[in-house]
Amino acid sequence: MPDTGYLIAAVAVCAAITWSLRALPFALLAPLRTSATVAYLSRHMPVGVMVVLAAYTLRDSTPAQWTVTGPALAVTVAVHLWRRNAVLSILTGTALHVVLTMLFVHG
Repeated sequence: MPDTGYLIAAVAVCAAITWSLRALPFALLAPLRTSATVAYLSRHMPVGVMVVLAAYTLRDSTPAQWTVTGPALAVTVAVHLWRRNAVLSILTGTALHVVLTMLFVHG
């Protein structure tokens, strides 16, 4: 069994490292708020991520899968253009895709 002092030192080192790693992002956040690059990325990254995800999802689609994927994708785009809310459009498109898959593929 390790010595009590050794265990206390090990726990203290682990606690200090954990606290430091959790505090580091907040310490680095202040200079990033005024960065022009971060402002540019915050405006353009959501659209870029959505395009990459859509391309990755659709790359192996077959025409038979488009009976489910096509309407879900169209509704996702329509909801996003209507409400400009990525979470709402993704959840709506995913829910529709699940429902259509249950009706047409597994039904």
